[in-house]
Amino acid sequence: MLKNLLKLIFPVLCYGCNELLLLNEKIICSSCRHNLPLTNHHQNHNNDTTKKFYGIINLEFGASMLYFHKKGIVQNLIHNLKYKGKEEIGSFLGEWYGNEIKNVELIKNIDYIIPVPLHPKRLNERGYNQVDSFCKALSISTGIKYNNNILVRTKYNKTQTKKTKNERQENVQNIFDIKYDESDGGKHYLLIDDVITSGATLELCAKAMLKIPNSKISIITIAYTQS
Repeated sequence: MLKNLLKLIFPVLCYGCNELLLLNEKIICSSCRHNLPLTNHHQNHNNDTTKKFYGIINLEFGASMLYFHKKGIVQNLIHNLKYKGKEEIGSFLGEWYGNEIKNVELIKNIDYIIPVPLHPKRLNERGYNQVDSFCKALSISTGIKYNNNILVRTKYNKTQTKKTKNERQENVQNIFDIKYDESDGGKHYLLIDDVITSGATLELCAKAMLKIPNSKISIITIAYTQS
């Protein structure tokens, strides 16, 4: 009763379309949820995400939850998550996707969820890593342990958003490193990022993680940029 009264006094807006949420709606309205461009990558191993890394990284599993289009619902969600501090969006999507993929056989073999890290300076500027809430909700839904200590970012660089593919690749060279011990060997790691465009950042992260002896890599992103 109190929650409903507060919603009437302080209306809550949909993060997808900025319209008023109804009393029974959470994070996004029913219309936006219905119109979200779900990829269903987890149902098909030969998908856009895995194709991005053919001949580059030997992935065990790869998937993106949503397709990203400019000026679309997903762009609004990512913008609110990444720049407006709306971490509840990541939690909402992570719980949703975790329940979708938890019974996929390859997912059951993953040992740790690893977020693509921010440089400490960027983390201090933003106050949070935009993929953390998604990772933690995914961890709870799937039962896979979350670990944000192994992969580290050693170089501060500017945003990738407006760079070309070649500029992105040059911009991310030698910026990731790993901190591991013997017990981390032979594990299957799931890398998580918010949006995949060129794949350059995730490629570097995966190559860093593969320095751990006998490790395996899978990748999940919240969204895949579809041109």
